[in-house]
Amino acid sequence: MKLGLETESYHLFFQQGAMDIFGFISKANELGLDGVEINIIPDEGLHPEFGVLSSDSPEYLKKVRSAIEAHGLYCEIDTRFTTPKAINKAVEIASALNADIIRTYMFRRGEYAPSAYPTIVEQLKSLIPLLKKHRIRLAIENHEDETADEIIDIVEAVDSVWVGAHCDIGNGMMAWEEPIDTVSKLAPYAYSTHFKDHIITLNGDELVVCGVPVGEGSIDIDACFKTLVDRSGVTRINIETCFPYASRFARPKGTGGVNELKGTFAVKPAPFDKTKIKPLEYYYPGKISQTLLHELMDAQERCVQVSVQTLKDLRQKYC
Repeated sequence: MKLGLETESYHLFFQQGAMDIFGFISKANELGLDGVEINIIPDEGLHPEFGVLSSDSPEYLKKVRSAIEAHGLYCEIDTRFTTPKAINKAVEIASALNADIIRTYMFRRGEYAPSAYPTIVEQLKSLIPLLKKHRIRLAIENHEDETADEIIDIVEAVDSVWVGAHCDIGNGMMAWEEPIDTVSKLAPYAYSTHFKDHIITLNGDELVVCGVPVGEGSIDIDACFKTLVDRSGVTRINIETCFPYASRFARPKGTGGVNELKGTFAVKPAPFDKTKIKPLEYYYPGKISQTLLHELMDAQERCVQVSVQTLKDLRQKYC
């Protein structure tokens, strides 16, 4: 099983200009990993069109591909939405970087709408000739809003070898779904993965799902890893630690089958002093103070180091 790193794992570094894609590729190699997953979604501090990339010019993408291949790494792309415009651009970049899998998701955060499913299915079906032409598979992620069953419904409705699932082991928690249930259901359909760890904590009086280093949270990471090994056809597991980060629940309690705050959903202390910064402020700590920003960047670096070692240990144990 190969291990890769998603650029989101260093989101603070990218936002602050402390890391670019070339530095990230070198870091993945330094960590002894096998691949990189490059997020091309715009965000604060990133390129307004290409996320952690600086351009889509052939010259620039050739340099990025050369850096990836110089270290013998695989490459996957992360984008969003299922519109032909979004996927055409992602395929163009993926093809230039020799990436064979694109992860995408269906809805903007908080805009979950089952009424859009027929349109999404038709969009995905229309993309099959493009994906086939470039030999690139599209993986639909359970992106905080959807349960595993809802992703499976889309994949089965499209019914193409070029469209499968992207299994994020933690995102189902925002839909009140137990992570091992998410993984068990999505594994047979999965083309790609995000491996992470979460806890439930409080942002004031509000329950939130909070990212933590892999192995320090509430998810049964052993069971999730072993299930991916045993029940999926994936040959790569991508680490996407999303730390420091917290997210609101996207669906009503019980949507994914969980109704009680126990086990994986037991409420735990927040990872940082809540008198200084609340969980929902973790993603942009620079808006709070520079001191907190540097503290959280140090914590993010530690998170990556810990998470990579944990995944290597799991690989040694189960592969």
